[in-house]
Amino acid sequence: MKPVTVAPAALAQPTSHELALSGYWTALGTGGLDFRKLNALPLPEQVVLDGAGVEALDSIGARIVQKWLGLLRAKGHAVELRAWTPQFSRMLALAAEHSKPAPALPPDIGPFERVGRATIAFLQDAGALLAFVGQAGVALAGCVAHPSRMRWRPVLHNIRTAGFDALPIVGLLSFLLGVVVAYQAATQLRAYGGAIFVADLVGLSVLREFAPLMTAIIVAGRSGSAYAAQIGTMSVTEEIDALRTIGISPIEMLVLPKVVALVIALPLLTLFADLAGVMGGMLMARGQLGMGFDVFIDRVTAAVSVTSYLTGLGKAPVFAAIIAVVGCFQGFRTEGGADAVGRQTTRSVVHSIFLVIVADALFSIVFSFLDL
Repeated sequence: MKPVTVAPAALAQPTSHELALSGYWTALGTGGLDFRKLNALPLPEQVVLDGAGVEALDSIGARIVQKWLGLLRAKGHAVELRAWTPQFSRMLALAAEHSKPAPALPPDIGPFERVGRATIAFLQDAGALLAFVGQAGVALAGCVAHPSRMRWRPVLHNIRTAGFDALPIVGLLSFLLGVVVAYQAATQLRAYGGAIFVADLVGLSVLREFAPLMTAIIVAGRSGSAYAAQIGTMSVTEEIDALRTIGISPIEMLVLPKVVALVIALPLLTLFADLAGVMGGMLMARGQLGMGFDVFIDRVTAAVSVTSYLTGLGKAPVFAAIIAVVGCFQGFRTEGGADAVGRQTTRSVVHSIFLVIVADALFSIVFSFLDL
């Protein structure tokens, strides 16, 4: 096989205002170019760059030509291209397009501007969430007026996945929470001769505060994130747009079954958490203080009134609505690819837990004002 001969790239100056390129302006042919001599050529303001003698041109040669043209124009020379083949002209244009300087970085903003932008973004998110709640409320009113529009099979499916499947983790953590509360209370109350009040403390703290709050946090991390990931994936794959195209409301099909199911499932999970938490406290009181089960149960029933018990249980539907709405809302706001799904899933968990704790604090203020 005969070796391929490559004519080296060359540049001549036939006249004072004309530059003629010849040879192979490729990765192999441009190795011998002396750019210092090219930059030192005496040139007038009007320069013609003749490409009739160019035999071959690749991306490397095109980038070299465009870089050299940029230097000439930066020095104030007006350059005209002449006798370039259409193919070579397209390559030069493509090289010029990709050799454009990167856009300048935006100037660094000050702390006040950052706070202002964060405040505007927060208000925009809050407004979008309120609008989403309004859309969900309108859809729910339509389903109440026409019950046949409610999709009960997805409701039952979500009750199973968000409720029944969550029983082991909710029961275990609530049991351990009752153990911890009873152990810490027994350690402190024993020193003052008030060990019998361990049952009162466990009953009130678990049934009124810890059980509904911990159950909501667990469900937010378990089911709220699943809602955001499911709807976010559908949004990325344009399934949401497909539903709207065929006339199906995504709110009615995807949001309402999850909200209704969680409003039903979370109070039931809270009941289970109440039982598990009290049982954990009772076992710890028996082990630490030797308190009998009958004595513990009598103290709990005497300390915890029906009002206190219902105030704890009444928080669960509100927490459920917050978790389901926030999870679905963050799913609908997913844009981009798989990384956006993960980002919105994380936001759904963080925002849900934050709003649940805020709601619990507001409940405490209202109940204290009402003397409940």
